[in-house]
Amino acid sequence: MNSSTGKKLFVLDTNVLMHDPACLFRFQEHDLFIPMIVLEELDHSKKGLSDVARNARQASRFLDELIHQTSLEAIRAGIPLDRLMAAGPHDEDCAGRLFFEVNRSEPVSSCGTSKWLPGHSILATTLALVQEQPETPVVLVSKDINLRIKASVLGILAEDYQNDQVLEDINLLYSGSQALPEDFWETHGNSMNSWVDVAGRTFYRVMGPLSERWHINQFVYLENESGFEAIVRRKGKDGVVLELIRDYRTPQHAVWGVQARNREQNFALNALMDPDIDFVTLLGTAGTGKTLLTLAAGLMLTHERKQYREIVMTRETVPLGEDIGFLPGTEEEKMNPWMGALYDNLELLGGYGNSCNNQWERGATQQLLMSRVTVRSLNFMRGRTFNSRFMILDEAQNLTSKQIKTLITRAGPGSKIVCLGDIAQIDTPYLTGTTSGLTYAIDRFKSWPHAAHISMRRGERSRLADYAAEAL
Repeated sequence: MNSSTGKKLFVLDTNVLMHDPACLFRFQEHDLFIPMIVLEELDHSKKGLSDVARNARQASRFLDELIHQTSLEAIRAGIPLDRLMAAGPHDEDCAGRLFFEVNRSEPVSSCGTSKWLPGHSILATTLALVQEQPETPVVLVSKDINLRIKASVLGILAEDYQNDQVLEDINLLYSGSQALPEDFWETHGNSMNSWVDVAGRTFYRVMGPLSERWHINQFVYLENESGFEAIVRRKGKDGVVLELIRDYRTPQHAVWGVQARNREQNFALNALMDPDIDFVTLLGTAGTGKTLLTLAAGLMLTHERKQYREIVMTRETVPLGEDIGFLPGTEEEKMNPWMGALYDNLELLGGYGNSCNNQWERGATQQLLMSRVTVRSLNFMRGRTFNSRFMILDEAQNLTSKQIKTLITRAGPGSKIVCLGDIAQIDTPYLTGTTSGLTYAIDRFKSWPHAAHISMRRGERSRLADYAAEAL
């Protein structure tokens, strides 16, 4: 939270603690207040194996450690939040105190009805604090936008919890590529030298102010007729090394029969096919080719080059919440309703790179491709390690930063992870473009020399789909 002059008192909603249990230690010098109804809601939400339940239990453990062996007088006077210095979840400047509600407040009238809602109790508690401490700014912190609206109507200061926000503006997100100015060679080519290695790859070493801001594996290009497209390979005191990338828009470089149709798809295929890049994120709207290109690269690397043992594909099952158990069948069969994009693209790829002349051959080819793809549920990823796998995480925008960390840390030796998503289509409650786990991963991995990211903006489905994306 951004602090201003003076100390504030922040009232925490339950969803803030269940979103980030360590939020107790994120408010710098300000004080925190937890209503009694929040403790009750944490108790009701602690059962189960979901991330929400785990976070509720962790929040309760933090609170228990804070009040452990603390007298009632000390609790009412405010518990110093730096008591858990050794636990490590706090910020270094955490110097506030934690207060609990002692006298229950009456719930606010629920719009003329007699139905009692937990949020109304939190509002009543906050109103009471405003009246009791008129000289202290009292702020309600909640991930619930409707509760914040109600608070504003009642004259209560309300804020969203934004400590997990990676960026202030999603437009500032790293795109993975950069267009070079037309005078690039004039300003950066004075000390330039080039060479070709034994594998036939062409490299350039350049120096200049623009190159200092590049990241490893960032793609750079000139929009003129030269067609210059390169990837940043190394950075050092002696300059930046650029490597000319392969042009996957030509038939001789097609990947499993798939050719790149635009510059961004060409960048994506270069990242997907690079053995030195272990983590790839592809961000783009529907129709930009994220899934098709990823599957084509995975099939080429798995089936022909034998670089990986199999393709493992998973995605968040948002409509089912946290449990897919009521669907019949095995884990893979339970995931079938959410894997339509996989099967559609495999059907298309089944006709590439072979001479299938009849329905039987096409069916046999698709069965062969499916044998190389394993579908797994995100709910069962904990504790597993995937060695020498090409892992695809679809709809990654619906994951929190904690969930995406859980998945990425499943990668064993020789594995590659590709995360696909569209920030404009987030279906998970309390997540936004700036707090999505996909945004978090893109930002955190942009400086790692074995990761690459591409933002894909041009759709390649059909003129109807392109127009609908713009006009509707």
